[in-house]
Amino acid sequence: MDPLWKAALWRQFGATIDMLENALLACPGELWNGQLWSAPSDQSFPPEFAQFWYIAYHTLFWLDLYLTGSPEEEFVPPAPFIWSELDPTVSPERPYTKEELHTYLVQLRRKCQATITELSDEKAHRQVDYSWIEGEPVSYLELQLYNMRHVQEHAAQLNLFLGQNAIEGVSDWVPRAEADEGEA
Repeated sequence: MDPLWKAALWRQFGATIDMLENALLACPGELWNGQLWSAPSDQSFPPEFAQFWYIAYHTLFWLDLYLTGSPEEEFVPPAPFIWSELDPTVSPERPYTKEELHTYLVQLRRKCQATITELSDEKAHRQVDYSWIEGEPVSYLELQLYNMRHVQEHAAQLNLFLGQNAIEGVSDWVPRAEADEGEA
């Protein structure tokens, strides 16, 4: 795959992850379980699905799954995330901590950068099929653009929630990912 495309994709995807990280780190303890919206009246989802910590976890879970590009039934998140978000009737045993989610985010940022750096034309063209992505299967490359949009959507929600609660400085725009140590 063209190095220009890979570099641009990483800088923008990395910036998206950095904006999620800014929100995660800025969230004070008193807002960690804060509800971003009301739970649906039909109670099809547990109420914690609208809490700050859960939305951060949800975002990281899908970031990880989509980076693998593997079928959802084969995906297992790392410990301590021992339950699958693929079953909305199951709730986690406890809220995950900021430290746990930040560790996961840092690992996924590295995984994302490595995945994009190593992306070949063959892998970029590989077809991936998830039932919730309407229509025909998509290329792995398109899945990563979808993935980036998903992360950005939730980073924006979390930043908006923090801003509405007078937490300053969280919505600062990240124009592109900073270079990691050892990166050119």
